[in-house]
Amino acid sequence: MAFGSDVPPIQAHICVRDGLAAIAFYEKAFGAVNTFQQMAEDGKRVMHANLSLFRGEVMLHDEFPEFGGSMLSPLTIGGTGVAISINLPEAGDVDAAFERATAAGASTVLEPQDTFWQARYARIRDPFGHVWAFNAPVAHS
Repeated sequence: MAFGSDVPPIQAHICVRDGLAAIAFYEKAFGAVNTFQQMAEDGKRVMHANLSLFRGEVMLHDEFPEFGGSMLSPLTIGGTGVAISINLPEAGDVDAAFERATAAGASTVLEPQDTFWQARYARIRDPFGHVWAFNAPVAHS
């Protein structure tokens, strides 16, 4: 992993329980591409992974409770206070992303719908407790 000029100014860095399963889920549900992965010394947990998805990047790691309470997943702490928002180019993309994610095993938080802020919007919860929002502008007629 190199820190170069192409690193986005803001990245999500999420903690999951069972990092290898999470990577496989994000590949199936979001079409993510694993661009870097480093396993922990135990050979079982992901110390760090970079996933390219939706023209952006998400970093993830497994739980490491031995490093303190900040290294725990939403499944361990009982929920998340954050939704990761994916801004898509077209309204139909929201429905397609929602369908792909739920077919891969995500649960529905909010079905795709048109909103008061002139967007098509949906939310899912992945099997690892993270909430993802899909958002795209609604075409005006």
